[in-house]
Amino acid sequence: MNELVIELSADSGKCFYQQIYEYIRNEIRAGKLSKDERLPSTRSLAEYLQVARSTVESAYGQLLAEGYIQARPCRGYFVCGMDELFELAEAVPLREEERDRVKAYFRESESADGTEVEYDFSPHAICMKHFPFSTWKRITKEILVDANSEMFALGQAQGDYELRSTICRYLHSARGVSCEPERIIVGAGNDYLLMLLEKILGRHVPIAMESPTYKRAYCVFQSFAYEIKAVPMDQNGINVAELERSGAKAAYVMPSHQFPTGIVMPIGRRMELLKWAQKQEGRYLIEDDYDSEFRYKGKPIPALQAQDHSGKVIYMGTFSKSIAPAIRVSYMVLPLPLMEKYRENCGFYASTVSRIDQRILNEFIKSGSFERYLNKMRKIYREKHDFLLEQLRGMERDFVVSGENAGLHVLLKSKRGITEQALIGAALREKIRIYGLSDALAGDVPGSERYEGMILLGYGALSKEEIRRGVEQLKGAWKRLTE
Repeated sequence: MNELVIELSADSGKCFYQQIYEYIRNEIRAGKLSKDERLPSTRSLAEYLQVARSTVESAYGQLLAEGYIQARPCRGYFVCGMDELFELAEAVPLREEERDRVKAYFRESESADGTEVEYDFSPHAICMKHFPFSTWKRITKEILVDANSEMFALGQAQGDYELRSTICRYLHSARGVSCEPERIIVGAGNDYLLMLLEKILGRHVPIAMESPTYKRAYCVFQSFAYEIKAVPMDQNGINVAELERSGAKAAYVMPSHQFPTGIVMPIGRRMELLKWAQKQEGRYLIEDDYDSEFRYKGKPIPALQAQDHSGKVIYMGTFSKSIAPAIRVSYMVLPLPLMEKYRENCGFYASTVSRIDQRILNEFIKSGSFERYLNKMRKIYREKHDFLLEQLRGMERDFVVSGENAGLHVLLKSKRGITEQALIGAALREKIRIYGLSDALAGDVPGSERYEGMILLGYGALSKEEIRRGVEQLKGAWKRLTE
């Protein structure tokens, strides 16, 4: 056993146990203390250094926890071999050119073409300025303080029962959805739930999609090599006669607020859809109710699932729009006939949402915080929505405004035959990002030409002042296109 020559300093800014720990750790790393070498006892080292024995015990305890030393009963403390330790390599600073390359990558990731913009009228962005961070932090702290070993266990594949029960009550009161917690599946985003559907419905099911449609869902279905049937829309939503002719066995629809057209499907068309599904065994409707919380005229129309009495509607919802995108909590309500297929084909998959996040969300909803936040954001979004429409006044000669009854965006269509690309390009030259509708087309279907020259203006993440300035600059940019 070698003597440890440790010089303790009261002026180092580190407590004595930390200095002892670091000295021994560094000696082991440098190879000056070899494997199986015995360390002084806590008593003898404390006497030598003129410190309390508990100070040395704390240092040894930290070394034990990190695997630098081991305690052998009745024998003392011994050095572990370096080959028994896992060491993280020291971070190597990036060279200047590498830092520039990383920055450029992130700029391009955030902006489709790498162009910096002042105003982004994204239809997907939401306002986080008014999110009750203090409430969320408080709930998180309370849950972590009360957490036990059960909280860190794997949990139920469908999601924690308590959260599913809470979602069940919310859906019944807010959307008229009839379900039980046993039929709800919680997952990390709609993408994951759509992937589960591939296992439930089968690989070779022809799926109909409205055209235009939510492109992300389209890409997910494409990745499964599904046969996608693009079905045209009219002023009431998906054309049911064309749907019948498509030969599809399932149809992905957004009746409460179709993206991107903004169409709110009337009750008559909903009944037609349900009749289509009921005509044949194995037909299903996939209802994506992604932002039903935000409707500005009249009362919210109940979900399509609320009118389904034959177990034909697969209902999907998310908290990404109503709370925050980073929440990554979505849910799916399966009809009873499909629950057995889920258990057979997907029951062994673990839940993709951590139990802690599920618990936090559950308490956020149960405490009434979600309802208060939702009511607040409805008011804020309604004001932004009305303000945007007010700013667009005077453009009626050149553009048709539509999709203004719900959601977080409106549509503008050029009356003068100006192309989508020209509108986007003119806006970008003013450092304004807008979005064309053409990317949402699911295929070449009859009537697609009527979407030419149509752009989406999202307002969720913008302040009123940003909306005012952005629209003002857009007016000037687009006016120059007609001169």
